[in-house]
Amino acid sequence: MKIVFMGTPDFAVASLDALKNAGFDIVAVVTAADKPAGRGQKLSESAVKKYAVEHGLKVLQPLKLKDPDFINELEQLKADLQVVVAFRMLPEVVWNMPPKGTINLHGSLLPQYRGAAPINHAVINGETETGVTTFFLKHEIDTGDVIFSAKTEITDEDTAGTLHDKLMHIGADLIVKTVKAIDENNYTEMPQPMNTELKAAPKIFKDFCEINWNQDLQTVYNHIRGLSPYPTAFTSLNGKSLKVFKVEKDLTTPIQSAGTFETDGKTFLKFATENGYIKLLELQLEGKKRMMVDEFLRGVRLVD
Repeated sequence: MKIVFMGTPDFAVASLDALKNAGFDIVAVVTAADKPAGRGQKLSESAVKKYAVEHGLKVLQPLKLKDPDFINELEQLKADLQVVVAFRMLPEVVWNMPPKGTINLHGSLLPQYRGAAPINHAVINGETETGVTTFFLKHEIDTGDVIFSAKTEITDEDTAGTLHDKLMHIGADLIVKTVKAIDENNYTEMPQPMNTELKAAPKIFKDFCEINWNQDLQTVYNHIRGLSPYPTAFTSLNGKSLKVFKVEKDLTTPIQSAGTFETDGKTFLKFATENGYIKLLELQLEGKKRMMVDEFLRGVRLVD
């Protein structure tokens, strides 16, 4: 069975590697075009492209997925199946091309958390369980019939980053299981259940990342860890933006108003919420590097 793989970030690399190691014939890899990055604006390759080049796989990087030259090249590959992991929306002319269809790996237990940021929103909403789902692509985003799913726990210490890594590996195993089942024609598609209230996972913009200290302790805590390490929650400290990566809860009843900080100037910095404190452990002040709180406090004077 000939496979075309489509993906861009690290999350997709694990699935591509698992398919290659399982012995499937990957006839091409489709990924994002190289983009200028960093101060020097040097062209940066996607994680998937780096892996593909390293392993001698054919790479396609169309700027537009409806480009006739790209469509023609895709047709010439005569793939039986397309596998999509963390890529962009495909036009029907692309996803409807292979005889066995196009499958997608999504980072949630569908139908919950359809959208661009399922991992972040699951943590932000305080979920204790999530997972990954494979399904066939259809017209509406993330609505196709489910092939398989796999669950995992979300602990109170998980961040979007740690959960991303868990789901990346679980998802890679699920992709291999799904492709094997399709190859053997040994699977049953299940429509996504729609008799429940759906939680969405829209793309996250900067204003959403600002911390609202007027909320309760757990809500603020979930918000911060659900945005760590990216795109990162932030607040204001002495007129500068302060990114917050790692925190812990302090259940002490606040004596200050929400949003007020307290510090000994050496070992701790904490902000009051509605019913407790958030202790900052790892942070980054505007114009500075990311650091632990004790290192940060050695370089900045917050108390007289």
